[in-house]
Amino acid sequence: MNTTDHSRDSAGLTYVYPVISRRAGGVSIGINLNPNNACNWRCVYCQVPDLKRGSAPRIDLNRLEIELRSFLHELTAGDYMQQHVPLEARKIHDIALSGNGEPTSAKEFEQVIELIGRVKNDFALPAALKIVLITNGSLIHRPAVQAGLKHMGELNGEIWFKFDRASSKERQRINNTSISLRKVQDHLRIAALLCPTWLQTCVFQLDGMPPSNEETAAYLSFLQQLTHNEIPVQGVLLYGIARPSLQPEASRLSKIDNAWLSQFGEQIKRTGYAVKISQ
Repeated sequence: MNTTDHSRDSAGLTYVYPVISRRAGGVSIGINLNPNNACNWRCVYCQVPDLKRGSAPRIDLNRLEIELRSFLHELTAGDYMQQHVPLEARKIHDIALSGNGEPTSAKEFEQVIELIGRVKNDFALPAALKIVLITNGSLIHRPAVQAGLKHMGELNGEIWFKFDRASSKERQRINNTSISLRKVQDHLRIAALLCPTWLQTCVFQLDGMPPSNEETAAYLSFLQQLTHNEIPVQGVLLYGIARPSLQPEASRLSKIDNAWLSQFGEQIKRTGYAVKISQ
């Protein structure tokens, strides 16, 4: 295992997969609720093969529980760490709902959170272990999603809320979504009041160009709006692309200069927000 291999079938299971997360700094136990490779967005940097528009399929909760219990046993009592994980990364950092699409599109999302909370109590896991939801935030208006987020908040949960671009034109170009900035802000308010929430922003070059000055100014203005409207976002997770896109735009994408990323991080800090940068 290494930080550039996030294959969702690396453990040969339907829902559970391990990765060494560069952002988490250890082993992240992934929960893939979209094994059908379906998502309601289509981000140009997405690494999911054969991505299609749609929602998560019905989740076999019994199978998910069996897989999660079995894998947690291998990590805590077996030799999986010794066999597959570099010495410096042999710690369980979190259980992360990410996978091959938007996890909150699963109708069983609330039950999945309850299941994870119940199972983790049966293992000797780090006290600070987090349950992380990596989401585009578009379905947070749904009552069942909000119930799951509330439970996450009680389980040392954390939401990583995708917000790549501030202008509607750029959100359409990068994420292929027409969601409005007002709706993003409304959903952020809901999320942040239910569970600690970070903005998650992917930055890269498109056709050899980083985000424009107009776009970065709009992004910083949005952060200031969040402060003005008292939406308690924890900070920004700023990261570049580490693995190749599997979307049609792949050849147009390239890594952004580290100096650019650091400078943008400093601009964000000046708005009063914490920033965590992953190159």
